[in-house]
Amino acid sequence: MTFACTAAYAHTAQGEESATQRKKTREDTQDPAKRKRAEKARATQQDGGDEHLIVHGAAMNILHEPIGLGRMPEDIMHTPQTVNAVPQILMQQQNVKSLDEALRNVPGITASVGEGEGGMAGDQFLIRGFAAQNDIYENGLRDFGVYTRDSFDYDHISVIKGPSSEVFGNGTTGGAINIVTRVAHLGDTYNTQFSGGSGEYYRGTLDVNKQIGESTAVRITGMGNENNVVGRDNIYSHRWGLAPSIGFGLGKKTSFTLEYFHQSDNRIPDYGVPVITRPGSKIGRPATEYGLNRHSWYGTNYDQDVSNVNMLTARLNSEISSHLTISDDLRGGLYDRYFSASQPGCDATCQKLFFTNPSQAQINRRGHLGGPEPYQQNDWSVQNVFSARANFRTGFIRHQVIAGWDVEHIYDRRTNYAYNFNGVNGTRTDTTSMVNPSHVQPGLLLGGPGQYQYDLVNLSGGAGRKLYKTGDATDVGAFLSEQMWLAPWFSIRGGFRWDHWNSQYAATEGATAADTRLSQQQNTINPTVSLMYTPSDNTMVYFNWARSTTPLGLYVTNSSEPLKTSTQGFSPEKASLYEIGIKQQFLHGRLGATASLFRLEKGNALMTDPSTGSVSSSSDTQRNQGVELSLSGQITRNWSLIGTYAYYDATTTGSLTAADIGKRIQYAPKNMATIWSTYTIAPDKPWNLTFGGGLTWRDSVWLDAANTARVPHTTEWDAMVSHMVGHRWRLALNGYNLANRLNYSNLFSDRATPSVGRTFLGSISFTY
Repeated sequence: MTFACTAAYAHTAQGEESATQRKKTREDTQDPAKRKRAEKARATQQDGGDEHLIVHGAAMNILHEPIGLGRMPEDIMHTPQTVNAVPQILMQQQNVKSLDEALRNVPGITASVGEGEGGMAGDQFLIRGFAAQNDIYENGLRDFGVYTRDSFDYDHISVIKGPSSEVFGNGTTGGAINIVTRVAHLGDTYNTQFSGGSGEYYRGTLDVNKQIGESTAVRITGMGNENNVVGRDNIYSHRWGLAPSIGFGLGKKTSFTLEYFHQSDNRIPDYGVPVITRPGSKIGRPATEYGLNRHSWYGTNYDQDVSNVNMLTARLNSEISSHLTISDDLRGGLYDRYFSASQPGCDATCQKLFFTNPSQAQINRRGHLGGPEPYQQNDWSVQNVFSARANFRTGFIRHQVIAGWDVEHIYDRRTNYAYNFNGVNGTRTDTTSMVNPSHVQPGLLLGGPGQYQYDLVNLSGGAGRKLYKTGDATDVGAFLSEQMWLAPWFSIRGGFRWDHWNSQYAATEGATAADTRLSQQQNTINPTVSLMYTPSDNTMVYFNWARSTTPLGLYVTNSSEPLKTSTQGFSPEKASLYEIGIKQQFLHGRLGATASLFRLEKGNALMTDPSTGSVSSSSDTQRNQGVELSLSGQITRNWSLIGTYAYYDATTTGSLTAADIGKRIQYAPKNMATIWSTYTIAPDKPWNLTFGGGLTWRDSVWLDAANTARVPHTTEWDAMVSHMVGHRWRLALNGYNLANRLNYSNLFSDRATPSVGRTFLGSISFTY
C-alpha cells in the first residue's frame, strides 16, 4: 500500500513518452507474452518498486485500470462498455474503509437495506435502479455472502455497467461489481496505518509483502476496526479481517497464487426511519424530514448482525505459447451469520407526529413484513472458472478467441427463531415511542430454535412459516467470444454464454401447514456484440449490444422466498443494453475522458411485496436510458482530478397496474455526480502539503413503483489534508459530510436510513 507517494511524489514520466513509444506499448499489450511482462512491470511499480515510480501521471486515469479477470483481458480504455473504476490512490486519499464507501464514487449506484421477509442488510446495491446484490465479484469469482465488506485488501474496483451475462453468467441487469484484491508480488513492501476520530472510531491496517525466492512471494494484509456512527444512536461495528496470499512463478510464464480471506463482523443493523405522508400531502417522506431527530433508532437489545466469512481462492495462469494463455480460478467459501433486526412499521399512530402532542406517535418494531424473526444462516459455495485465450491471424485478420466454462454450486440453510411477548409467541406487537424510542422492551423474550413451533414467522401466508429454510443452486455455464481486427483501426467482437440453472428451495418443520418444496431448471443463452473503432492509441469509439437473464432462484443466499410453483408460469427477467460511447486520452495519457449514451430495457420484472415479502411477477417492462460522463487523471504535475456525471431517464413502460405506467423506476435518480480533486504544494520539500476535497450529489429518489414516497437529494462535501514526513511517513486528516447535512444512504420501499453526520478522522501511515 503506497500512501506515502501517491499524491506528494507523483511523477509524469509516462505522460512525456513519445507517440512512437505509446504505439509500441499498445502493440505489446496485444501480444500475450509482452502483455505478461508489461503486467509484471506495472504490478512492480504499483506495489513498491522504485518510490518515484510508484505512481506516475496515469495513476488517477481510470482508463489505464485493468478490469481484473481473464475473460475481460483489456483495460478500461479498450473495453467497449461503460466501466467506472475506483483506483487505489482514490481510496487511499479518501481513507475508504468499506465497499459501500468506495462505490460512492460511482454514479448510478444506490444502496438498499434489502427487500423481502426477514430483511437482509449487508451490501445490497442497485446499479442504474436494478438489483445487483448477486453481482458482486472478487477477482472475477462470485462473492456470494450477505455481509458488509471491508476494503482492507482492495487494490481497485471496477463497475461494469449494463448487462454482462456473457461474461459473468445470469444476472447483471444493471451491471457487475468486480473487486481486485492485493496479492503477493515480487519485491518487498511494508505498510501500516492507524486511524482514529469521531464516533469512537479506531482502525489499524497492516500490509506486508516479502519476496522469498526468485519467483515466490508471500503477502499478508490485516485489519481491526471499531466504530460507532455519528448521527445515529446505538449503531456500531466491531470487525477484523485477515487476507494472506502466496504466489509461485511470479514473473514467469506459469504462475500460481493461493489467497485466503477471513472477515468477522459484529454490528448493529440500522433500518432507519419510516416514510410517512403528512396530512394533506400525496407524497411520503422520511419522518426526519418533518423534524424527527436523526438519531432515532427503532431497535431492541436483541438486534444483532454477526457474520464470519472464509474464502480460499486458487488462481493458475499459464502462457502456453505466444498464441495461447490459459487460466483456472477456483474458490471455496464458508459463510455463517446470525441476524436479528427490528424493522419499523408505520400505521395510523405515526400520524400523531403531526398533532399537538407528537410524543403519542408510536412505531411497531415487529410490524414490518410480519416480523422479522431472527435466524441463523449457514452457507457454503464452490466455483471454478476455466478460460483459454488464443491470439492468431488468418491472412490480414487478427483474432482473439476466449472460451471456457464456469461451474458453481451454492447452498444456504437458515434456522429461524421466534420472539415471545408477554407470554404470546409470534406476536406482531412491539411498539415504542416514535419521538423518544427505547431499545429496552419489557416482556420481549427471544426463544431458541423450535421453542415456539407455530407461527414461527408471522406472515399472512406462503412458505415462510417454517423452522428451516433450505436453498441450493447449481449453475453450469460455457462461454465463447471472438474479437476480429478487420483493420488495425476497426474490430468486431461477438460472444455468448449458455447456462443451465438448477435450483431448489424447501421450508420444513415447525408449523401445522405441509412442508413446501420447490425446484426449477432453466437454460439461458446471453449474447453480446460490439463494434470498436480505434483511429489512434488514445481514442476508441464503440457500439455495444448485450443481453442478460435473471432466472427465479438466482438469489440463493440473499432472498427468503426465491421460487414459485411451476403452475404459476413465471418467466425469467430479461434485459437488453444498447450503448454507444467514446473513450479519449489527453495530455500524453495523463488524462482520460469517457462519454456514453445507453438504453437499458428490462422485461418480466419480479417484484417483492413490501407488506408480505412475497415474490410475484409484475410483468412490468422498464426502461432506463441516459448518458454517463467521466474525466480522470492528472492535469498538472501537482493537480489530479476524477469526476463523473450520469443522467437517467428511468421509466416503467408497461405494467398490469395501469397507474404505474409512465412512472419513474424506484431507486433510480435522475441525476448523479461526483468529483474529487487534490493539489500538492511543494511535493519535494519538507514543507509539502496536499489539499483535497470533493462532492457527492444524488438527485431525489422514488421509493415505490407508484411514485408516492421519495427521499430528497443527497449532497455531501468531503475534504482531506495530508503531509509527508520524509519519504516514509504520511499524516492525514479527512472530513466527511462537512455541512452535516441530513442525507440518506440505505433505501427501502417504506423507510430510509440517515447517513453519517459530520465526521473527522486522523491517520498516520508508514510505508517502506
